[in-house]
Amino acid sequence: MSEAEPAAISLDTALTRDAGVEVPVICGAMYPCSNPELVAAVSAAGGLGIVQPLSLMHVHGHDLREGLRLIRSLTPQPIGFNAIVEKSVAAYERRMRAWVGVALEEGVRFFVTALGNPRWVVEAVHEEGGVVYHDVTERRWAERALAEGVDGLICVNDRAGGHAGAHSPEALYEELADLGVPLVRAGGVGGSEQLVEALRRGYAGVQMGTRFIATSECRVHDSYRAAIVAAGQDDIVLTERLTGVGVSVIRTPRIERLGTDAGPIARRLLRHRRTRHWMRTFYALRSIRNLKRSSLRGLDYNDVFQAGRSVEGVDEVLPAGEIVRRFARAVEAAG
Repeated sequence: MSEAEPAAISLDTALTRDAGVEVPVICGAMYPCSNPELVAAVSAAGGLGIVQPLSLMHVHGHDLREGLRLIRSLTPQPIGFNAIVEKSVAAYERRMRAWVGVALEEGVRFFVTALGNPRWVVEAVHEEGGVVYHDVTERRWAERALAEGVDGLICVNDRAGGHAGAHSPEALYEELADLGVPLVRAGGVGGSEQLVEALRRGYAGVQMGTRFIATSECRVHDSYRAAIVAAGQDDIVLTERLTGVGVSVIRTPRIERLGTDAGPIARRLLRHRRTRHWMRTFYALRSIRNLKRSSLRGLDYNDVFQAGRSVEGVDEVLPAGEIVRRFARAVEAAG
């Protein structure tokens, strides 16, 4: 193969083998957007839908075990589970441990961890023959996660929705490529060409959130879908006013009124070791309320819509399964 020839690519990657799926596309866990029908539709089409337990239970009203069984009734294909392992709230950690146990009992074998030490999840999941991938934004977090035994990394770049990273997809890959585990690009994937590009670079697959919000199965208000379809990448801004750290959202009149910087008192409290946790908890509770109301009820409420720069490639609402199939066909055509 000459240097001018692109690298061969295939739907068979380390991600598809780890997850037991056909297409290296993950529908990332989203609060409040990860409803059972969306998770099931992505998995049924050959990708991997990820369950977000708070969304499943507290937004869409399902008992966790019942919700997992509902997804199973819609598709027998593999699904994943999102475990936030942040330890600052002891009661939350106890609940998450119980939720991971329920997911394992219900046959889930692919887990995505974030925001803390994943060791206990790794130990529980590996005991059942499963795998754990961990969200990272830079090398130091990747090395820490690998030291705790994770099997792969979700590489959150600066084009992601929600809590974005600081590095471009290309720079983040180069920073992590020598670690010897599967890397999944998360951020800036709105069309199938980004999957092809990611696989050619060496990524084992992609994780998408924004693209799957603009689907018929995602149970959000029509105004949220419309905002994603109408937005371009320049309409995405980072705001600290939701959680105390930068979150990617669509610029709306409310975001314009709020501004994007945390106030001076909030910044001071967030820097202090003893008050940081309480400020983050305050922000998180307010953010959860606002995101739930705006996502489900639309622009007449708080119009705070998380989205990434992949909105640039989203120009229509499609069934989730059709998106997965289009991505698969693109890889087969390019391979």
